[in-house]
Amino acid sequence: MISIKINDQNLQVKPGITILDACKQLEIEIPTFCYDDRLKLHGSCRICVVEVEKSKKLMAACATEVKENMVIKTHSDRVMKARKEILELMWGVHDNDCLGCQKAGACKLQDYCFEYEIEASHSEYALNLKGRYDDTNEFYTIDRDKCILCGKCIRMCSELQGTSAIGFSERSGEMHVSHPFGTGMTHSSCVSCGNCVGVCPTGALMEKKKKAFRTWDAERKIRTTCVYCGVGCQIDLVVKDNKIIRIDPVVDALNKGLLCVKGKFVYNFIGHPDRLKTPMIRKNGVLVESTWDEALELIVTKIQETKKTYGSDAFAGFSSAKCTNEDNYVIQKMFRAVLGTNNIDHCARL
Repeated sequence: MISIKINDQNLQVKPGITILDACKQLEIEIPTFCYDDRLKLHGSCRICVVEVEKSKKLMAACATEVKENMVIKTHSDRVMKARKEILELMWGVHDNDCLGCQKAGACKLQDYCFEYEIEASHSEYALNLKGRYDDTNEFYTIDRDKCILCGKCIRMCSELQGTSAIGFSERSGEMHVSHPFGTGMTHSSCVSCGNCVGVCPTGALMEKKKKAFRTWDAERKIRTTCVYCGVGCQIDLVVKDNKIIRIDPVVDALNKGLLCVKGKFVYNFIGHPDRLKTPMIRKNGVLVESTWDEALELIVTKIQETKKTYGSDAFAGFSSAKCTNEDNYVIQKMFRAVLGTNNIDHCARL
């Protein structure tokens, strides 16, 4: 362990951790945009700067390792002035449309501007719609004027998703997040997983929604397991009026905050009017609702009649990757051991 001092508080910490990690141990809040503990240290946005004694420059807390006898000030006048200047620069090229932005209430830029008393009048933004939006992706949009160039989405796509579908284009004032050659997201290697949307701290990357809603409209979150494959990714169903309005991946789970396109975006089937709610039995050529007892009894009867008349190999089973491994084991055992056939397959050929 090494000894450091943060805001006049002595602290023993492990060597190799960052100043940001050390501050968390004392429950000192440090603003961050580009930081994510799942990604490599970057320190590009600079909003997390702190003052380190004997250092001429302010240091990025998220990317600077602690050293023996380091003395740190997290909210000195110099630090507060620097953070306000950074926020003013970010806000200066930002469209002041918080009233209509669906990210309101969950936007870090908005929250920090409130905390550090940045007024909308500081903005010298000139509305320019040309080239601002990219809505060619089926599931989300890119609004370059709300982007603060933290690069978090790019690193997420490259480091964790492994797709590298987006990157920085142009330089200086024209720099923005885009895809190769700027021909639309549909022509890139993007797999529409939405993991970039999940880490964006502003409204630059937003999920397309059939019905607009505010962050605070969510009545509750329900933790559950994604139904699309056997991996078992954990998700939070964001619910309003007993309907799912968004799906958030769970960070402290085996999927570590990542989802595929189906797990993130394809949830409208849950309330679809065509979805069956009860078993259906065909009577006189017409499907009618039945009870589970009646349906299961019919299945058993048909199985017994078929096996007696045509033998075991008249049966075939087809299993699903949406089921658990245990479910798949049980169905193949039922067909092999009970019905007596090896005619069993799986949609993923397992």
